[in-house]
This record gives sequence, structure tokens and C-alpha cells, in this order.
Amino acid sequence: MKTVDSIAELRSEIQSYKARGLSIGFVPTMGNLHAGHLSLVDTAIKKADVVIASIFVNPMQFGVNEDIDNYPRTLQQDKEKLVAAGVKLLFTPTPEMIYPKGLDKQTFVEVPGLSASYCGESRKGHFRGVTTIVCKLFNLVQPDIACFGLKDYQQVQMIQTMVDDLSMPIDIIPVATMRETSGLAMSSRNSYLSEAEKTQASQLYQTLLWVKSELEQHQDFQKITMIARSKIDHGGMRTDYIDICNAKTLEPATAEDTDLVVLAAAHCGKARLIDNIQVSLS
Repeated sequence: MKTVDSIAELRSEIQSYKARGLSIGFVPTMGNLHAGHLSLVDTAIKKADVVIASIFVNPMQFGVNEDIDNYPRTLQQDKEKLVAAGVKLLFTPTPEMIYPKGLDKQTFVEVPGLSASYCGESRKGHFRGVTTIVCKLFNLVQPDIACFGLKDYQQVQMIQTMVDDLSMPIDIIPVATMRETSGLAMSSRNSYLSEAEKTQASQLYQTLLWVKSELEQHQDFQKITMIARSKIDHGGMRTDYIDICNAKTLEPATAEDTDLVVLAAAHCGKARLIDNIQVSLS
């Protein structure tokens, strides 16, 4: 695996791949890689000739009082995992390279509607930072396909919408969430949790499974979400939100909807965790 940390080097390598007619798969990350990230790489390897990964802790998607300074950075271990997984090229830019004018003067990309609710409401400006950096990385890497984990269902929907709206010739490949044996969704922020907190955090997915079971029996959305919130809170976490949505639009679900997604976020210790589950009633 070759590592490049400049845009000129990256473009030179990509030009070489393109000249040979090789298709490019892309996996953008913020590092501190776990099995969930590597499942994205595995998927990309099956669908493209060459896989490029990036590691960039994006300051634009962190809000005031969020954890960018403490975000775990494990570059050497990450490189070893990517080499073993079969990645051919790793791009590791600096914030100064990506945002040379500073964040305040950076052109941004924003997806209206989808970015306003759920995590967008709890973390103001977060999704603007996500779509801006993904758009910029897409312009730099010029991938044929890009893989994103469904743990952040709202993010996947937004990136797909951005690609569609801006006519980008990129196939977005959603990849299923990887979980610990307890059911806890794998996340870089799980490293903030003690062993006791990890046990508490598994209640988030257990609650989502309960919601799915309830929805398959009846559609009293308000009652189900009220009880689900209580389950999370009494399990030692603090609910941010739990909502039953149309799986495509992310609008609040109605009785006519048959393809649903339940989106949830909760605080556990120092970590804010997100998860979701899809439910088909057809």
C-alpha cells in the first residue's frame, strides 16, 4: 500500500489508475479503524479494481464542545489493517491542505431537508461538514464506487441525495452495520466506553429490536417510541432521539408507510452513540 499526503501525489496516482482502465473504489474514514471500516474495504474490493482509503479527522463536522481534540488517532495501526485488507492507496491530508482558507471561508455543500433533523438537529452544522468533505474527496479521488456504513443511515441517505442532485457519476454502496457480540454497533467512539458502559450501551440495539417486533404487530408509533425511550433511559443511557421514519424520505412514518427505519441516538458515559434498524411491513 502506498500512502500519499498531498493532492498532487494523489492525482498522479489516480491518473495512472485511470490510464490503465482500472475502476476505483473509495472508502473515506476518520481513522481508528475497526471491523466495520474493514467491511467497507472488503465490499469495495469486490466491486472495483483498486481501492483507495482516506483518513482525515474532519474539523468541519465537529461542533462546539465536541470531541475533535480527543478523537482517537491510531495511524500506524490503521495502516497495518488497511495493508492486510488489500487497500492499494491511502490518502492522509491535513486540515490545512483540505481547507487552505480556513473553515470560515470554505465553500460548503449542504443537503436541504435531510440534514435538518435527527443528528442534524442535535449536532448543528455536522452534516454540512460531512457533505462538504465527502464532495471534496469525491472530486479528488474520482471514484467509480464509494462505500459507507449503514450505522449512520441518515448520512448514507444524504450522501446518496448529494450524488444524485449534483449528477456525480459515483455508485454509493451501503454496507450493513458490524456489531459486537452484545449487538452494540461498532464505532470509533466505543473506545470511550468502560466495560460496564459497553454493557449499558448494548441496550440501544436491544431496544431497536424490541421496536421492530412491536411494529410488526401494531403501528401505534407514539406509544412505541415513548416506551422505547424509557427503556434506553432506564438502561443507563440518556436518549437523544428515537424516531420511526419512512426509510426513503426520513419523514415521520405514517400508517401508509411499509418500509420503515427506526433511528436512534443516545449518550452513554462520554460517548454519543447512534444506531438504527430497518423494518419492512409489506
